[in-house]
Amino acid sequence: MPIKVTHLLQFLLGILLLSSCTRETKTASSAATDFELQEVTIADIHQAFREGDCSCQQLVAAYLQRIEQYDQPTGLNAIVLTNPEAMERARQLDAEFAQTKKLRPLHCVPVIVKDNYNTEGLQTTAGSAALKGFTPAEDAYQVRELKEAGAVVLAKSNMAEWAFSPMVSISSIAGETLNPYNLEHVPAGSSGGTAAAVAANLGTVGLGTDTGNSIRGPSSHNALVGFRSTLGLTSRAGIVPLYLRNDVGGPMARTVEDATRILEVIAGYDPEDPLTKHSQGKVPQNYQQFLDKDGLEGARIGVLRQLSDQNPDPQVKALFEQALADLKAQGAMIVDPFEVADFDKLRQDQWCDVFQRDINEYLAAQGPDVPVKNLDEIVASGKYSAYIEENLKYFQENQVEEDGTSTCGDAFTDPKRIAFREAIENAMDKYKVDAIVYPTWNNPPARVGDFKGYKGDNSQVIAPHTGQPAFTIPMGYTYDNLPAGLQFLGRMFDEPTLIKLTYSYEQATKHRKPPVRFTKAGKKQEGVKP
Repeated sequence: MPIKVTHLLQFLLGILLLSSCTRETKTASSAATDFELQEVTIADIHQAFREGDCSCQQLVAAYLQRIEQYDQPTGLNAIVLTNPEAMERARQLDAEFAQTKKLRPLHCVPVIVKDNYNTEGLQTTAGSAALKGFTPAEDAYQVRELKEAGAVVLAKSNMAEWAFSPMVSISSIAGETLNPYNLEHVPAGSSGGTAAAVAANLGTVGLGTDTGNSIRGPSSHNALVGFRSTLGLTSRAGIVPLYLRNDVGGPMARTVEDATRILEVIAGYDPEDPLTKHSQGKVPQNYQQFLDKDGLEGARIGVLRQLSDQNPDPQVKALFEQALADLKAQGAMIVDPFEVADFDKLRQDQWCDVFQRDINEYLAAQGPDVPVKNLDEIVASGKYSAYIEENLKYFQENQVEEDGTSTCGDAFTDPKRIAFREAIENAMDKYKVDAIVYPTWNNPPARVGDFKGYKGDNSQVIAPHTGQPAFTIPMGYTYDNLPAGLQFLGRMFDEPTLIKLTYSYEQATKHRKPPVRFTKAGKKQEGVKP
């Protein structure tokens, strides 16, 4: 929603201070340029702070101004609400830097947070009007870690209600989010609000969640980098669950480096999420050391035609073939085809109906002030979007029975999931590959309202079930300037290799570009009020 009267001072401050944050300065690469919010990175921000060309208060105010100018006026509808405490947080960070002359790892990095992350004192609804007004007493683990690293929660972003849809980001709390590259198309689901906001430069970086697709799909549809890390590397404590056995929270950013900086802060053991015990001893001292522009030299990359050749759109197929050529040009050995034995059989029957159990447990842990206490109360409230009614009622009637016979366990104990992962990693060992690649989606983003246009999603097939890390990165654009993504799948806890490979590909190709409508030139061309 637009900034309201309570945010008027922030908005006016943004107008007054924006010029101070757009003076000529030096970026992290020391090249003279105008420091603007457009495509600014964490390194750019910190360099500007050190050189005195921008303060945290100026930066935050400028972003709030940009949200006011672009989100609702264009119909993008990526933001549910802005944080009324953001400017006070910025003031505190400016005072700290003035005193210590030191920047925290994410000092004053404005973050767009998906509305299913608990944020202390700030409404959290998972996109549902049934939770309207609910303000958690404490932050989700990842939000808390980002704040401790100096980040500013700038705004909460729209999402598919209860994270049910991989295709659209429609909620009863805020309506539908559109794709900033073409407002007639969807941003994918369910982290579409985070993706659209970061892509349109309404924040520096974002947090999304991925049960099957929802970090990588929206990132692909919005020309972003999206990290679905190894299941168990990052804590899900304080995140509204969909299927906790599959859920991963993580970074959505415009560059591999920025996503890596976020991962570096949120990775590691959290006793509130027992699955993170598997990360112990497997988290390097830092992940930025793996940002190697020559990282593809000598790498072996497997091409999973079992996914990429499943009725691809011709323009996506052409981009994928060009991506393979680009990988090869950077010194990678392309193993094509790369085949997984019994792939089609192993991928079957991997999903389990655990939403009712997981959401009831989450709601029970939120205390007496949560508006609804369980799934039955959600349904009885009638406060939900029409398109998810069937899902809600299905989960009322279908849930995993706790009878000891279910194999609906986590990726480290479920026999079906283990067998699938072993088949993937055995094939990787057989072909001696460092990672596997395929298009994140075989088709471009569907048109708004065209639920039949949902096709080509490759993200749900492997990583959610095996637990392996999978990163998406921009690989170009199709019809009407619609983005497409290249996905890299790696071995368990081998984020270092994926960072190295994706960074090298990114630096060689530089496919990321902002959506025209959300640039200064585009604003004039499209008639958006300044």
